[in-house]
Amino acid sequence: MIASVARGILVTRFWYTRVVHPLHVVMTGLTRDGTFLIENGQVTLPVKNLRFTSSYLDVLKNTRAVGRETKLIHDERAAMSFRAPALAVDGFNFTGVTQ
Repeated sequence: MIASVARGILVTRFWYTRVVHPLHVVMTGLTRDGTFLIENGQVTLPVKNLRFTSSYLDVLKNTRAVGRETKLIHDERAAMSFRAPALAVDGFNFTGVTQ
């Protein structure tokens, strides 16, 4: 999936995700534990953690690829886990960068 990205950001994990607008499913949060620049289908450089604010409905609408494998993800705030695939999303809205 990375090989098909001309320029983008690889996010390995989202953290501190909170609801901003429940009706429109707008969430905010941070990247964590590895965020990297993708150029010409190659992971090239690490980048600082980023803040995002996006509607998950828009994320699903703008998804252009879904990975075949899933990863077990544990929610640290709740006693639950789930499996999710990697996504390639166009136009994901990053709103800031950490210091």
